[in-house]
Amino acid sequence: MEIILWRHADAEDGADDLARRLTAKGVAQAAAMADWLRGRLPSAFSLLASPARRAQQTAAALQAQIETDPALAPGASVAQIVRACEGRRGLVIVVGHQPDLGRAAAHLVSGTSAEWPLDKGALWWIDGRRVRAVISPDLL
Repeated sequence: MEIILWRHADAEDGADDLARRLTAKGVAQAAAMADWLRGRLPSAFSLLASPARRAQQTAAALQAQIETDPALAPGASVAQIVRACEGRRGLVIVVGHQPDLGRAAAHLVSGTSAEWPLDKGALWWIDGRRVRAVISPDLL
């Protein structure tokens, strides 16, 4: 399975967690990462996103069709993330939350139960157990 785990970009604080929007910094982070991805993605891929507004806004920066998956909401388990990707052809991009994506990265790469760090707006690109890229928007 080839998967990109992309954490939503910087978001405003708020009581309604699912309604939180990206900040101006977050919009810039999402745009920079989307630009970086566009030059490297295959022509066909699946883009899955949490229903949280900040994840939807991050995914929208890629300007591709987004499939919203309620199972990817904050608190998603590794099993839920993996299940969302199973049965799809080619590369799958998952836009979600931390620590959920960090746990998924640890499981996919090393088969361990751990919380690997993932900065806001950053991604892990994993192909099988091989890490193709780990990049943070502040490096772009």
